[in-house]
Parts: sequence; C-alpha cells; structure tokens
Amino acid sequence: MKKTVTWILIADGNQARVFEHTGPGKGLANVQGLEWSIPPLQSQDIDTDRPGRAHSTVGRSAMEPRTDSAQHREAEFMRSIANALDEKAKSGAFDRLVIAAAPIALGNLRKALSEHVKKTILAELDKDLTNTPTPQLDKHLDGIIAV
Repeated sequence: MKKTVTWILIADGNQARVFEHTGPGKGLANVQGLEWSIPPLQSQDIDTDRPGRAHSTVGRSAMEPRTDSAQHREAEFMRSIANALDEKAKSGAFDRLVIAAAPIALGNLRKALSEHVKKTILAELDKDLTNTPTPQLDKHLDGIIAV
C-alpha cells in the first residue's frame, strides 16, 4: 500500500517553507529546496520616485500609483510559490496539501494556485505560523492530520 504524503505549507508574504508528513506519529520533516524568503520591505523602500503630475481643469494634482508596491511584491512571491507547488504536484511529490498562511498571503496564494494543486488541498488555516518552532506546529495541525 502506497503511503499518503501530505505537505504542509507555512507562509506569510515574505517567507515560506514546506514540511512533509507521511503518517501518524512520523512527525514533520523539512522538504529540502522548498524554503523561500524575500527581504521584507515597506512601500517607501520600493517606490523611490515621487508620483507623476497630471493636469486637470482644476489644477495640477499628483497621480497615485494604482497598486501598493509592497503588496504587489508579496503577491508575486506567492505566485512563485504556487508555481513551484504546481510543478511538484504534477510530478507526484505529494498527495495532499495543508496550507497555513497569513490571511493576505493566503488570499494571494488562492488566486495563484492551479486547479491541479487546489484538488490536493486538505485544509487551509488563515494563521501566520512562520515563526512557530517546528515541534509546536502539531498543536496547530491537530484535527487536520495526526502528527
């Protein structure tokens, strides 16, 4: 009988890692090569130029950027993770996926996940567990998988 491999993605807008679970009592193991991070930046760190100016009938006004650069950067980060998960899912690396992510990151990830990966999702937690030590993750996964 083939063992069921469950991956647990722990993420926020700046960092992510994947753990593997292969059955009750087996614990969680880091999946090598599936750890990502980008340095956290604020919008003022990314937007170096002042907004452009537009002429209107009333006078001149500053044009605001359409999207916040930091939010866009985090959405792109989640998209790259979604792409990596899609490749791994298609190669059969895991059977089920549990996602624990900060609420905004989870929303960005949901938008970016392929239908193939969405079919493997066992559960989603809108919690930021990125700074939770590995031995304490089982408390948050109780009721989803038997670590």
